[in-house]
Amino acid sequence: MSEESSVQPRRYAVVGNPNCGKTTLFNALTGLRQKVGNYPGVTVEKKSGYFIGQHGEKIELLDLPGSYSLSAHAPDERVTRNVLLGLRSDTARPDRVLCVVDASHLERNLYFITQVLELGLPSIIALNMVDLAEAGGVFIDAKKLSEKLGVPVIPCQAQHRETLLPLKLALSRAEMERSNWALAFPSALMRAVDTLAALSAKNELLSLAIQSDENSKQRDPLIRVKSMLLLTAPDVEIELLAAELHMSSALGVAVAQRVMLDRELPTWREELIGVRYEQINKTCQTSQGRSTITNDETTHRLDEILTHPFWGWVGFLGIMSLMFVSIFVVAAYPMEWIEKGFDLLGDGIKGILPAGDLRDLLSDGVVAGIGGVITFLPQILVLFFFIGLLEDTGYMARAAFLMDRVMSKVGLHGKSFIPLLSSYACAIPGIMATRTIENAKDRLVTILVAPLMSCSARLPVYALMIAALFPAGAVSVWTKGAIMMGLYLFGTVAALAFAWLFKKTILRGETPIFLMELPPYRCPAIKHIFLQMFQRASMFLKRAGTVILGISILLWFLASFPKVKTESFSGEPDKAEQLDQSYAGHLGHFLEPVIAPLGFDWKMGIGLVAAQAAREVFISTLAIIYHVEGDEKEVKENSSFLRLTLLKEKRSNGLPVYTPLTCLSLLVFFVLSMQCISTLAVVRRETNSLRWPIFQFCYMTGAAYLASLLVYQGGMLLGFH
Repeated sequence: MSEESSVQPRRYAVVGNPNCGKTTLFNALTGLRQKVGNYPGVTVEKKSGYFIGQHGEKIELLDLPGSYSLSAHAPDERVTRNVLLGLRSDTARPDRVLCVVDASHLERNLYFITQVLELGLPSIIALNMVDLAEAGGVFIDAKKLSEKLGVPVIPCQAQHRETLLPLKLALSRAEMERSNWALAFPSALMRAVDTLAALSAKNELLSLAIQSDENSKQRDPLIRVKSMLLLTAPDVEIELLAAELHMSSALGVAVAQRVMLDRELPTWREELIGVRYEQINKTCQTSQGRSTITNDETTHRLDEILTHPFWGWVGFLGIMSLMFVSIFVVAAYPMEWIEKGFDLLGDGIKGILPAGDLRDLLSDGVVAGIGGVITFLPQILVLFFFIGLLEDTGYMARAAFLMDRVMSKVGLHGKSFIPLLSSYACAIPGIMATRTIENAKDRLVTILVAPLMSCSARLPVYALMIAALFPAGAVSVWTKGAIMMGLYLFGTVAALAFAWLFKKTILRGETPIFLMELPPYRCPAIKHIFLQMFQRASMFLKRAGTVILGISILLWFLASFPKVKTESFSGEPDKAEQLDQSYAGHLGHFLEPVIAPLGFDWKMGIGLVAAQAAREVFISTLAIIYHVEGDEKEVKENSSFLRLTLLKEKRSNGLPVYTPLTCLSLLVFFVLSMQCISTLAVVRRETNSLRWPIFQFCYMTGAAYLASLLVYQGGMLLGFH
């Protein structure tokens, strides 16, 4: 082992095209040894992890965003490029590169990979999805491909860990060779690159200068790649790129060289791409063979059904229906177990501690608040399981293809549907996913409407209100699933309607042409899906243990103070009177005139204010309020205490509070309203402006209020209650 490797762990950047299985391979190698965050300054996810090498050494992996080229246009691609070039001050340039290649699309994948090899970093190629390639009749000779590219090529299947041992051994090697891959570009282009690189080496005081063609082997590949990127940058981006590449001093020379090339070789841009693809094509021809037996026919048959104008929608709606029904059926038992567990915990606290504020804080504040939210964790995990399944099988791209026809009607294209569909899980990664949209106006429109897609934080509210709509056993789970699906559909329709409005008014623009790769169908990696579920559950529980815990304690305090002297017949303080006269009660009564036309009372008003931190806090707020006010005997005897309490709640005139019409009004409000500070913060960072998150909050809250007002008052006029 070299002296350098003994000082610090070897660091590999994991790179590849989107849909090449890069993240699946990263998860398979690192398992739970991962750290997830964001790159400072951009909302691009930074995921790093490590595994133990052949000799017990720690090897770090940095999973970079998928990219098709170093000539980056989207924010996530810029992060990949800048990390590989060593231009980010917050992330050290990696020592080595692990290039992940989809063996079933070798030629397309090698365009980006050969650009990475030209950076001069020691590299290994993981030839992933060899099973899919062979099923498609493509057989790749890894040894010949390795000889052509000048780096080790290791066949593997990221979904099957038993195939990863050769790759782990290759990654554990102390010494590695650099690629000898090189392209012979037209001489005029080579002279322009040499001139720009020599000036850059001199001006930027880099260690290795360009001298002549005879010394080509000694040229610093990093300088050459940066020079090529600057030379080929679009006119509108060249000044910005020069600053990003730290080559501002060479900007004038770059512009002059471009003018010279346009005069001497008008087709130089096309030839630049053509030469690379020509060499890649020769490499593929000598290293792969084809069989006449393929599974392409099966793939085409599936696509004929799943992307059909009619049957495709039948399949899509069927899959969505199954997902929402499963949310109620599969999650029912673990939800009941969790609820009973928190009830027992609350009873245990009351049995151990004497009566007083501390006991009430722990049982009615902490346990009731956190338990009211964590109870819905199984439903959220079911949702994430289905989303992971759709992504892993390749169906998500087909859903985007189906939605393109709908999206084009509102001025967007199918690529915008991926961020919107991701927002079903959480609006924050959905908004982050918009960075793959090249058009700035389309990206902004997608950001503005993404929170209208019902995220998992709304799921507890939906589930509680749907349960409150019907007595136990009154309707089937299919009916509840249909209502749940209707809420998600309502949010989707609202998002598309507002997208159409924005594209016709404040963000007017042409509908872009939809071009999107349909990845091959794959057998889902269940371990990968469960790992994602574990990570999401950890994030959810972390929020429950921090944000929701803090808000629960604050709400308990507001609902419990100042103390009133009124006592019930039992000698205990009257809890209803206590809540009414508390700080929370005063806040609720202050808001009641504004929300009363929607069918909401002052207790719901407290929940709506608290839900601005996070939508699911609405549930913990109601749990705290009604535990403060409720009968302890009922809490012990009923596992669904909160739902039963809502059904028994009365207004001052003796009428029920939570009527079907009120529940429906509340559901409509939660579908449309913006109640997530974290989402607004991400929008602020994505748009680099306060104007758009403020606009987003105002238009969504206003739409929610008007829609709920229409539902409740319209229902009252029609005689519904």
